[in-house]
Amino acid sequence: MNTHNGLPLIAPRVTPILDPSFRPAVLANRAFREQVRRSGHAVSVKVGLEQADGTVSHFSTEVFPEAHPGAIANFTYLERILKLLLWSRGGYRVHFQGPACLAGKLGAYYHETPTGRFDSDLVGERMFDHPIEVISTNVLPPERRSATALGRHLEGCRIGFDLGGSDRKAAAVVDGQVVFSDEVVWDPYFQPDPQYHYDGIMDSLKKAAAHLPRVDAIGGSAAGIYLHNQVKVASLFRGVSPDLFAKRVRTLFCEVQQAWGNVPLEVVNDGEVTALAGSMSLGLNRILGISLGTSTAGGYVNGEGHITSWLNELAFIPVDYHPQAPLDEWSGDRGCGVQYLSQQCVARLLAPAGLDLDPRLSLPEKLKEVQNLMDRGDYRARKIYQTIGVYLGYTIAHLADFYDLENILILGRVTSGPGGDLILTGANDVLRQEFPDLGGRIAFHIPDEKDKRHGQAIAAASLPSVKITQGQLT
Repeated sequence: MNTHNGLPLIAPRVTPILDPSFRPAVLANRAFREQVRRSGHAVSVKVGLEQADGTVSHFSTEVFPEAHPGAIANFTYLERILKLLLWSRGGYRVHFQGPACLAGKLGAYYHETPTGRFDSDLVGERMFDHPIEVISTNVLPPERRSATALGRHLEGCRIGFDLGGSDRKAAAVVDGQVVFSDEVVWDPYFQPDPQYHYDGIMDSLKKAAAHLPRVDAIGGSAAGIYLHNQVKVASLFRGVSPDLFAKRVRTLFCEVQQAWGNVPLEVVNDGEVTALAGSMSLGLNRILGISLGTSTAGGYVNGEGHITSWLNELAFIPVDYHPQAPLDEWSGDRGCGVQYLSQQCVARLLAPAGLDLDPRLSLPEKLKEVQNLMDRGDYRARKIYQTIGVYLGYTIAHLADFYDLENILILGRVTSGPGGDLILTGANDVLRQEFPDLGGRIAFHIPDEKDKRHGQAIAAASLPSVKITQGQLT
């Protein structure tokens, strides 16, 4: 058996045709836990991940005792899991109930290594205003959920908007029915002046408001991380200088809310709204949305039918534990989801598939070429989609160890056309052959075009709650 820092690397039963060295995280984790269990000396580890508002989520596992030969794998096992927890749930303070030496090693990792500092900077400081800290403790703080349950508030006259990289959308919604929708082309990515973004958002809101007798609430979605309506990390504002971002962009939606008389307003990640829209349309909960686009986006609706304060940034979660797994150029880490479930993955698999495309083509252009080849029945393009399908199956099984899952909503440009069918077939094959318990429990769903447009607008508009006083909305 091959290992990575002592952690077992298990060859999958279903091998990605273009990536025989793929070693799924889920198989390594399960093999390690089984080894620990069989040792008869398992040591409990409990983690409490705290966000800046006091929200705390728990996760429990087991490792080898320090004196056991298998303990060499303890750190790698815990660090990979903690990275997934940080990017899926979010937080900056890690309460660690377990061996103090492991708490110390994890704390040093986030301060002393490039990949650890990346996580500390992006997740800790930029999202929660504190660097990541690991605190050794004998008792975890109790779990605490975010006090606000976002979504499914359909009463009254509302505006829903979605801010994309190439267009912005807005809709007027009355008691859950779309009465007006509008889509406007814009180019926000490299605009240095936030006034461009503010004016565009206000323009879309005003167009929607013109079709309502009043505006009771405004809800919106956009790519990026938004916490309590503050912009933490967002590609839409990549052209804005850091100083101007801090001065104007961070509180831009608070400024928008003030301009609209401080009506209830909520802005969240677009992946969350997509998952909520799918849940509302399908009438199902425990749903994880995975978008295979330029990057890998996610959103989650829990068993109560609500989106949460979790981040669900699936692009950075480790899904492949092979020590020479593909490198993520941004974080410097290996085996991250973005290299397996996105247009970046399609581009990475071109050479193994035997396809030689112009390197000057953009990711969307390369994907389009592969889709055209797929439409013509090209076996090389087919292998790319088959490989991604295997990646998806093992990733879903991995996430099922951390999410309460029953439904998977699949979308994104990579899943368009006949290639998308191959991806779903491949994922289902993995679950059936390697994880039969999950294959019988998890269902796949693909939204239709109407759900994508009106469903997204309704879900966004439903984010804020409004108070009802003596039969009147306030």
